[in-house]
Amino acid sequence: MSHGFAAMVLALLMGLQPITTDLMLPALPALAADLQAPMAPVQLTMSALILAFGLTQLVWGPVADRFGRRPVLLLGLALYTTASVFAALADSVGAVVLGRALQGASLSAVVVCGRAMVRDLYEPQEGGMVMARALTGMGALAIASPLIGGALVAGFGWRAAVAGMAVAAAATGLFVALKVPETARHRHADATRPGPLLRQIGATLRHPGFRAWAALVGCTYGGLFIFLAGSGFVLIGALGLSPAAAGAVMSACAVAYIAGTLLCRRWIPRLGLAGSVGRAAWITLAACVALVLLAQRRDPSVLAVMAPVCLYALGHGVHMPCGQAGVVGPFPRAAGLVSALAGFAMSAVAFGIGLWLGQALAPGAAGAAGTVRAFALGMAAAALATVGVAWTLVHRHGDRLQPA
Repeated sequence: MSHGFAAMVLALLMGLQPITTDLMLPALPALAADLQAPMAPVQLTMSALILAFGLTQLVWGPVADRFGRRPVLLLGLALYTTASVFAALADSVGAVVLGRALQGASLSAVVVCGRAMVRDLYEPQEGGMVMARALTGMGALAIASPLIGGALVAGFGWRAAVAGMAVAAAATGLFVALKVPETARHRHADATRPGPLLRQIGATLRHPGFRAWAALVGCTYGGLFIFLAGSGFVLIGALGLSPAAAGAVMSACAVAYIAGTLLCRRWIPRLGLAGSVGRAAWITLAACVALVLLAQRRDPSVLAVMAPVCLYALGHGVHMPCGQAGVVGPFPRAAGLVSALAGFAMSAVAFGIGLWLGQALAPGAAGAAGTVRAFALGMAAAALATVGVAWTLVHRHGDRLQPA
């Protein structure tokens, strides 16, 4: 499989993740109004998605190592399409939460297989280059998703945004069925047996390289998730933008992310994975400072909010492809399981953040300025944690990519 085709396939598979989250960003306030739901259960539509996404990766990872990537991909995409239709037809916020949880459970199969396919085909540094190229394409989908979501919500309501997810998954499933071959070179019959599975989990968790890269992706994704789950309430609820305008503004974050992936592709050949992350940490630190300054503003503007967010996304565009390639690097024979463990850690962080956001961004809790302050300080904390991991754990252990 050529680098270009592999990157395109991976972009489509990984791109279903921003479609699932970003199409929903402009829809959350409309969903809350239509179903007359308070803030906490509306935020749970994101948190349930992330929790199910994280937990079920621990199932799909070993299954993909046992049976191969292709059958798991096809099953996951079929289940995701069904879950999206269910959520679009829901008549209560509880039913939407259930549909979103089912989306997360099936999406995890797609993402786990996508990450594992990179390790099936390439060594870590080469895989990092392919991952960065794929995430550039995923960034393009992330640009389009809030724009399309805002237009769908403005024209047809929040249900249309969820229906759009079903269409995207069905089209991706058809492409996989027709064009994507199996990439796992060996099936591991003992991958789902309790004894070998537990031993592999233990070996993975003991590996310092895995811990370093998993901590990095967890921290950097934590800050991004604050944006994903909170930006609709900041831009629409606190700053008064329409859903369509908010969708357009949110796309600026994806543009910055694409720029970060392009930097990543430029830096990896010269600096390696760990060196690229260390350099990008300076960008993330600048974002941290800008976010703290934003939190002090009494009358925040859209530009004041989005400028530090875009700076954060620029650094994230380096951290994420390096982290996702690095975390599976030492484990070519268990890439599905290792990808699942790292994904679970990311999702656990995001779930906790989602519960906090449900309280921090509740209407009337602190007014518009208070909403922006909580949003900015949350992202600043994630940025600082990312910098700390990049300059300590990844610096010390990030190059330990020998097979384990």
